[in-house]
Amino acid sequence: MKAWPAIVLAVSLLLLSGCLVSFKAPLPESEAAPKGLLGQWTSTNAWGEPLNLELSEVGKHRYQAVSYFRAKPQEREAIPVTVSRHGSRWYLSAKVPARFGGHFVIAGFELTDKQELVVYNLDMEQINQAIGQKLLSGQPNPSEEGDGVLVDSDMRKVFSYLDDPANSDVFSEAVRYQRLAKSQ
Repeated sequence: MKAWPAIVLAVSLLLLSGCLVSFKAPLPESEAAPKGLLGQWTSTNAWGEPLNLELSEVGKHRYQAVSYFRAKPQEREAIPVTVSRHGSRWYLSAKVPARFGGHFVIAGFELTDKQELVVYNLDMEQINQAIGQKLLSGQPNPSEEGDGVLVDSDMRKVFSYLDDPANSDVFSEAVRYQRLAKSQ
């Protein structure tokens, strides 16, 4: 298996379950990443395998995430990533491979005082509930890896929903990275 389960800043918990919340559109490329996001990060996946993540700038407000298992550094995959800040939250988006539906994923993230990068995924049940209540629009999105949901609301409506403090429980921690020490 390629290192993609570590991509999108290792939203691997989503990929393991096959339950992916995806969107028709990515975040716009109009915002600079927060200070401290770029660089090298490390974590461990659900099987205890060490993962590395390298985030770099590839153009004005355009970024690239390269993830790989530390034991297989030659098996790398570079994915374009955009970031955006809405309200008090930072978000990132990336295109997902065709086997996961081929649309875009959006995740929340924060940089902690402890030099950690914490990535939050969206709870599919709660997104489905929001679709059922007509707060968002979307439909089921089956893929080779499992059933997901494709949100097709415009991004203003999506961020209005995500930024509402009443919906803060739609986010759950997916992975916690630590800044990779220079000697590794």
